[in-house]
Amino acid sequence: MSTWHVVRVPDPERWGPLPTDGVLGVRDLPGAVARIGLRPGDPVFVRPDGMVDAELLDFVRSGEFRNLERESKRNYATDYRILLEFLSSRRLSWREATEQDLADFRDWRCRAPENPQRIGGTKWNREAAAFTKLFKWGKVHPLPVDVARRVDRAADSVSARVSWLTPRTWGLWSDVGLRGHTRARAAAPGWESRTEMRNTSFVQLLLSSGLRRQEGGSLLTFELPTQQLRHGRYMHGRIAGAVTRSKNTRTFYASVDAVGQVEAYVQSERAWAVQRAQEKSTYDRLPLVRLITKVTRGLKPKIEWVDADGVVGGQELSRLGWRERQWLFLEGPDGPEPAWLWLTEQGLPMAPDRWNGVFRSANLRCEEVLLTEEERKIERSFRLAEVRGKTPYATPHSARHSMALYTLILLNELFESRYGLTRQDRQDFAQLFGDPWWLVKTVLGHSDVETTKRHYLAPVSHLQLESILAAAETADEGQDVEDLDDVFSRLARETVGIQDIDALLEAAG
Repeated sequence: MSTWHVVRVPDPERWGPLPTDGVLGVRDLPGAVARIGLRPGDPVFVRPDGMVDAELLDFVRSGEFRNLERESKRNYATDYRILLEFLSSRRLSWREATEQDLADFRDWRCRAPENPQRIGGTKWNREAAAFTKLFKWGKVHPLPVDVARRVDRAADSVSARVSWLTPRTWGLWSDVGLRGHTRARAAAPGWESRTEMRNTSFVQLLLSSGLRRQEGGSLLTFELPTQQLRHGRYMHGRIAGAVTRSKNTRTFYASVDAVGQVEAYVQSERAWAVQRAQEKSTYDRLPLVRLITKVTRGLKPKIEWVDADGVVGGQELSRLGWRERQWLFLEGPDGPEPAWLWLTEQGLPMAPDRWNGVFRSANLRCEEVLLTEEERKIERSFRLAEVRGKTPYATPHSARHSMALYTLILLNELFESRYGLTRQDRQDFAQLFGDPWWLVKTVLGHSDVETTKRHYLAPVSHLQLESILAAAETADEGQDVEDLDDVFSRLARETVGIQDIDALLEAAG
């Protein structure tokens, strides 16, 4: 047997009831786990013989692994388990691995026809980075794999998570997937969703702002933008560095309409969920509640709180990660209520990764409405391209990609048609304020504009935007440039990967 298992340390509130006589002779298992330095989400590797691997436990507690994001820890642990099972099948420990072993492993993972679940270059590069970290920590020499070596990196590394939907297609996806409409865009008989307003307002906020799932999903109620920009169509707020990928606080922008939808959710669905939870004393039973007593303003806002035991604490808002934010409560008119913006039907904070399930359900709903019964019977990964093209498919990150694409097209339309800038004018403007690529990169919070071009805006990075936009209508004097449907339709026809409503409806018909 070469099967390895990974057990992850649960969050404090998810341990559940433990036997009074302890687990495996340990009376206070959560306390014992904390004393050896393991944190919630940390992986524990169990060898094929059923014993915890002590060396890998030391690695998990090391600085090299400890400082990774929780999502990265989970992904790396999965990668390690697969490699460990491969080496165990050869009766080798990871310390005994050689360059030839890793070359064989890579061949099996990426190229072997007998492997039904081969991976691409992007996935391999992530695995190579994880393995390099482990082997370097273990001082294995020579390194069996080193992501810094060109030979150990894949040449076909292309992000497979990138997807774009045009604005009209997002409308179709939301109407059918989240609002339960029929193909004719009318309300379906018997459709009922108690979280429709929450789901639609979340999607609109991401589409408007370009926030990542975790960034938008961990907002507190008082972090919603309240200050409008000069012309009143957009508002701006601040995203705490602790919930961003770069760990840098930044400004984000969202349309007045998107923020208005969120506020409507707060006053209706969210208020009802809070009321029901208070009536059931749900919040009284939570293991950890921090009641906010003060929120300071200024460049570095700080939160002050007191917990159920009367212990006073505080922290800069920008340094509060999403898990700590779930423990924050505000004193409402009928008692404490979560400061967390997005709540479940039970009135509890909705973890950011649960939005994946909302999008998955919406995708399935679109398939049910737009595909035939025979087409739905075929597993998605085996469907032909023309079948997959009949229904929109979205993820939380698709909203960010689509916002980037829309913003770039809009900025270039403004530069070319609205302002009538010459080539020299554009160069002068770029020197002062940056070109459209730089502006989109800033809104997305990227540190390098090449990341914006390569991963988010691939459909237009190789095209001359002047030729695309030549077909776009110039707005009349004094009108806002909003309707770019013709531009997006043309771009979708000429470029692979952009989902547009015309193509979808033609395929469905």
